[in-house]
Amino acid sequence: MADETVSRLEEFRRFRERMNERILEEDNLEIRRFFALDGRVYEEGALPTATKELMGLTASMVLRCDDCVAYHVIRCKEEEVSDEALFEAFSVALVVGGSIVIPHLRRAVALLDELAQEGMGDGQPDRR
Repeated sequence: MADETVSRLEEFRRFRERMNERILEEDNLEIRRFFALDGRVYEEGALPTATKELMGLTASMVLRCDDCVAYHVIRCKEEEVSDEALFEAFSVALVVGGSIVIPHLRRAVALLDELAQEGMGDGQPDRR
C-alpha cells in the first residue's frame, strides 16, 4: 500500500528521479545531449546560478509548466534565493504572462511553504 502522507514535494522528487533514470537508460544521444545542455546552461558563468534559476522560474511560470516551476523553486532555495527575491520573480512572471499565471503562482507558493517546513525557508542569504 502506498504511503498516503507523501508530500507533493517528495512525490515530485521521486517521480522526476525515477523517470529521468528511465529515460536516460535508453541511451538516446539526442535526449542525453539535451539533458546535458539543460544542466550546463544553469551553471555559474557571467550570470550567477541563482539568477539563471530565477530566469528559468519566470519563464516556466509564463510557459505554464508546473514541473518546471517546481524544479526551479527547489533550485532557487538550494541556491539560497530569498523569498523576497522569489516573489519579485513571481511578479515579473505575472506581468509578462498575465492572470493565466495565477494558478501556477499558487502552486509555487504552496511548494515554497512546503520547502520552508523542510528547513529551506527564508532566513538564508540571497546570493544572486
